[in-house]
Amino acid sequence: MEFTKEMIKNGFALKLKSLYSKDLKNASDIQKYIAFSNLIRDYMSEGWFETNQQYKDKKVKQVYYLSMEFLIGKLLEKNLINLGISDLAKEALEDMGMDLDLLIKVEPDAGLGNGGLGRLAACFMDSLAALGLPGHGCGIRYKYGMFRQEIKDGYQVEMPDPWLKEPYPWEVRKENRSIKIRFGGTAYMKEVGNELEAVHENYYTVKAVPYDIPLSGYLNKTVNTLRLWSSEADTDEFDFQNFNSGNYLQSVEGKYTAELISQVLYPDDSTENGRQLRLKQEYFFVSASLQSILNYHREVKVDFKHLDDYVAIHINDTHPALAVAELMRILMDEDELNWKEAWDVTTKVCAYTNHTIMAEALEKWPASGFKRLLPRLFMIIEEINRRFCQEIIARHGDWDRVGRMSIIENGMVKMANLAIVGSHSVNGVAALHTEILKTKELKDFNDFYPGKFNNKTNGITHRRWLIKSNRALTNLIIDCIGDSWVRNPKDLEKMMIFKKDKDVLSKIEDIKRENKVKLAKYIFDKKEIVVDPDSIFDIHVKRIHGYKRQLLNCLHILYLYKKLKNDKNFDIYPRTFIFSAKAAPAYVFAKKIIKLINTLGDLINNDPEVNDKIKVVFIDNYNVSKAEKIIPAADVSEQISTASKEASGTGNMKFMMNGAITLATLDGANIEIKELVGDENIIIFGLTSEEVLKFYSSHKYNSVNFLKENQEIAELVETLVDGTLGVSITEFGEIYKELTEKNDYYFVLKDFKEYVKAQEKIEKLYKNKDKWAKKCLVNIAMSGHFSSDNTIAKYAQEIWNIKGEKIGE
Repeated sequence: MEFTKEMIKNGFALKLKSLYSKDLKNASDIQKYIAFSNLIRDYMSEGWFETNQQYKDKKVKQVYYLSMEFLIGKLLEKNLINLGISDLAKEALEDMGMDLDLLIKVEPDAGLGNGGLGRLAACFMDSLAALGLPGHGCGIRYKYGMFRQEIKDGYQVEMPDPWLKEPYPWEVRKENRSIKIRFGGTAYMKEVGNELEAVHENYYTVKAVPYDIPLSGYLNKTVNTLRLWSSEADTDEFDFQNFNSGNYLQSVEGKYTAELISQVLYPDDSTENGRQLRLKQEYFFVSASLQSILNYHREVKVDFKHLDDYVAIHINDTHPALAVAELMRILMDEDELNWKEAWDVTTKVCAYTNHTIMAEALEKWPASGFKRLLPRLFMIIEEINRRFCQEIIARHGDWDRVGRMSIIENGMVKMANLAIVGSHSVNGVAALHTEILKTKELKDFNDFYPGKFNNKTNGITHRRWLIKSNRALTNLIIDCIGDSWVRNPKDLEKMMIFKKDKDVLSKIEDIKRENKVKLAKYIFDKKEIVVDPDSIFDIHVKRIHGYKRQLLNCLHILYLYKKLKNDKNFDIYPRTFIFSAKAAPAYVFAKKIIKLINTLGDLINNDPEVNDKIKVVFIDNYNVSKAEKIIPAADVSEQISTASKEASGTGNMKFMMNGAITLATLDGANIEIKELVGDENIIIFGLTSEEVLKFYSSHKYNSVNFLKENQEIAELVETLVDGTLGVSITEFGEIYKELTEKNDYYFVLKDFKEYVKAQEKIEKLYKNKDKWAKKCLVNIAMSGHFSSDNTIAKYAQEIWNIKGEKIGE
């Protein structure tokens, strides 16, 4: 399609009239955004139709990426970039007296994800379309997202995130593609002739309604689909009898019970009801997605015995692991394949990404509750497990091994084990993570399935995290090396020839400072905190968790504060410490860390003796849009997880791409960053993964003894509970116990001295601006290796066996 300013102007005016019967003067900002976004979606529709039609006509093999989260962020600017009409749209709106940036600002961040898992899925969707690969996302259309974080008196308060209160212009409801999902009832095998037939009865159903979002490729005709499922009551009938009897709540109970499933991302699973709802969510979107996929392939007359020639199902973490059993159910109960045929197809079609070695994230469900909610699926999982355990015994004769590898053990259904057994590929997300899976955490499975485990290091889309987020840096790179890197991100490495170019290095410094000025203004506007753009912006943004060690950062800030207060000869280069992240509502320790950060901010920011040297800022309600403001302004990227705990990380890649220096442990993808940029362009400290794992196995580390031997650190820890921070001495008792009674599980104290030295090294390096700018340039130049385009190309070739399609050819 050829675009002109007049086409955009006329189309926009017409959309306002058709949707709202208003012109520009009378329409609200949100109405203008919705009308303009509808126009852009219309521009994408031709490619969307053509893409789907070509996939169907040619029976192209397609991958379906099942994920509990898709943190897609705002789509208007992204779609304008992908269509190649950003400047044209800006000019057209300016002609009409409007500012494109205002419409971009009005758009809500879609509440479809929380952290790295969901953002990775979104980056993968972007890369699939950009590479012209046939791939789609499948998830849940959460009405409220996880929660909107507010900070009151320093505490996190969870509020609803009503991101769908206005019509969402990017989605299309497909009522005619609705699916019925069964819950509860009883299931058993019934003898029919000489065959056994599965019976599932007395169940209740919930309707899954798909909402499709087009996913445009970059300057190509590919438009793939993100299909999100909304839960609704499986009847439009109103319970009139209950209503007339005065039972008003009962008359609508079925409707609200059904809608609960897609209300909120990650309902609190600290209660039995919460756990049941989480399991319901997982089966809901897995069943709806698989039924939809197989319905489509029935229409195109695919032989399901060879389904793997047409379909790849990817299980993103354990949340969609039920896909293994659900695919078996459909193939056997609805398409009449026998067990051997169905199992052969299932294991060829399914692949699984493991994102963590953390036990809390390797989901397990009580078998009793699982059986009540999903009786037919439980029967299938029992049979998968029975056959698998027989195979273990036949091969090894080792009952201990059976216990470790069994899918059902001690009354629990282990989802990671189900995903591994039912998939032809299991991948980790960074070289170290994959090695730990293969040699330690999942060694039994790696030994049992030689060749099944592989590594696919995570990636990020440079189209959002550089081109969209940091336009000034993007333009500088294009001026230096052209724009080939936009399609081939590894070409960013060409920037290395400018390592000694003072003019380019100076421009990188200027761009960074301007980004810092913008963030400083945002902080003042939102928090009324004045921060110095010439200070070191030390940024720690990631989910609050013990292993991500925001506590280590806090203790260092407290250390600097005490030194500045008590030692008149001590001085530091000015620092601004910026945090942003959410804590899970039921994770008390994490919520106390947020309170600690804000308490430090109140104490330090209001102390005239130190606040010209240190500022502490917590930016609430972290999301994609805020990340796009924060990341380009970072001087220092805090990637300080306990070694062996962070599977990969993707924030480290985003900061690197925007010219921040990584301060890191040898964990996750930090190791691969180090290999790319060299030791001199990253700051490494702390225990290695081998040392951490050895301490865990030997039980030789004792934090109380450590504190006895390290008086300065002990005094620092006591500050948490001695009233110095201006709050109750019991306020941070939970944190104090983590470091003492609970033996400092994440080695915050053990790594503290090295962390202080690493921070001192940061300060020394930063004072030499030319050398610092050179390090920034090296990080930018090498960051193309972490583009999700590269990662997805490997998935496509080595796991999914899908090929690119040129739409229209």
